[in-house]
Amino acid sequence: MKKFRPSNRRRHTEEKIYMYGRHALEEALLKAPHTVRKVFLSSEAADREIRSGLSKRGIPFSIMKPKEAAHLVGKEATHQGVIAVVDPSSLVMDFNTFKKNLRPTEETILVLLDELTDPQNVGAIIRSAAAFGASGVLIPEHRQAPVTGAVVKVSAGMVFSVPLISIGNVNYAVQDLKEIGFKAYGLVMDGTVNISEEKFNAPSLFIVGNEGRGIREKTLELCDVRLRIPIDSKCESLNASVSAAVVLYKWSTQHLK
Repeated sequence: MKKFRPSNRRRHTEEKIYMYGRHALEEALLKAPHTVRKVFLSSEAADREIRSGLSKRGIPFSIMKPKEAAHLVGKEATHQGVIAVVDPSSLVMDFNTFKKNLRPTEETILVLLDELTDPQNVGAIIRSAAAFGASGVLIPEHRQAPVTGAVVKVSAGMVFSVPLISIGNVNYAVQDLKEIGFKAYGLVMDGTVNISEEKFNAPSLFIVGNEGRGIREKTLELCDVRLRIPIDSKCESLNASVSAAVVLYKWSTQHLK
């Protein structure tokens, strides 16, 4: 098998994003302070607690002028007087590095995004992955929505809680993970196995396809199981992030207590 090529983590991230809101900053400082480059605070938000947290971690901050926040993140953003400059590339881990430290068990799940283009879906899936105990979210370098401010916001700060792993080639990543014991599940409308019938008794890799075309055929051929979510005939389909949440929840009913 062709060896997996190391990835360039900056290919699917913006060089810099603005994250806003006190809760999002608290999550970042708690889980991934190395991603925060600078913080802008309103005079009202710059209390002793937040100043101390930033100073302790060596993160520079400054007091914003009244109109500066709107210039940075727009007038509609509910920023609570807290805006942080985040380097999203430092959130993303190289696949080979991640795999080297991975010791999969029946309790291990990963989510692989197969070229999703909507940042709302990407952020929502990351949030669900964190909620249901995923060990990581695998994100392709190409033809994939990058980690942006919108992704951070929709994830409710969970981008700082669940590892994000960069992959150069989806099929190579799936093959590599299967070699170390993972069972690959493709989420497809016409899947042959109802999620209520599957026993998730091996390390699980859930593959979520593109919003329009779904999982690519070559990738689908690598799936051990094609999972189907039963829905009412009045509804044609579920979107990518909802499908991922449903399957992750179903997995969690067998594994989380």
